[in-house]
Amino acid sequence: MSSDYDATEFIDGDFEGRKSSTSSYAPAVSPAAARAPSREEVDSRVTETQQRLVELKRAQENLERERSALEETRRRQLEFQTGRQEMVQNLTRGLGLLEEAEFALRRESEQMAKAMVDLRTALSKVQAVKDEGWTTENFHVELTRALTTIENARMEWNTARLKLPVLSETGAQAGPHAGEADAGARTVLGARSFSELCRLGLALTWPIAASLIIITGLLLLIYLRR
Repeated sequence: MSSDYDATEFIDGDFEGRKSSTSSYAPAVSPAAARAPSREEVDSRVTETQQRLVELKRAQENLERERSALEETRRRQLEFQTGRQEMVQNLTRGLGLLEEAEFALRRESEQMAKAMVDLRTALSKVQAVKDEGWTTENFHVELTRALTTIENARMEWNTARLKLPVLSETGAQAGPHAGEADAGARTVLGARSFSELCRLGLALTWPIAASLIIITGLLLLIYLRR
């Protein structure tokens, strides 16, 4: 056995290589990063954060105002569209109704004007009949001619009444026949005696009297049952 000592025999080359490579890739630690922040740095960061909060709040307020303005604009646009549609419908319908009414009034006015001309012509013809100048020789001829004129005037009058309701009022419809009807009624009643008038009145009013008696009996019966 040799007596010489070799130190390399107890060294692992692979282990030493891995150790050297690991130590070469270890990150360098900065002294400033490992240091705790100072009070001035904390105050500075607080101030910056507060400024950012103020800026964000101001931006939020600006956005809120912009949103309110946009909502108001949208509301006004909706009101404009709804109002325009409503007014277009109302005005179109109103114009249609007024045009129809105007046409009816114009047609009625034209009918009135024509009826006035016809009635004036008929009136002048009736007024032109002078029976004072009739003689025995032309009596029948003039009478026939006068009756024809009266009949034509009556036809014009009836035609005008059919076309124009204003001529068909109660007073116009009654005319001279109303007095004749009243006179006839007075004549018929005046020719009867008092007893006949009583019987006539009883005959006319007995249904009403019978109804009143029945109603009174029913009310009395209901009252007694209570």
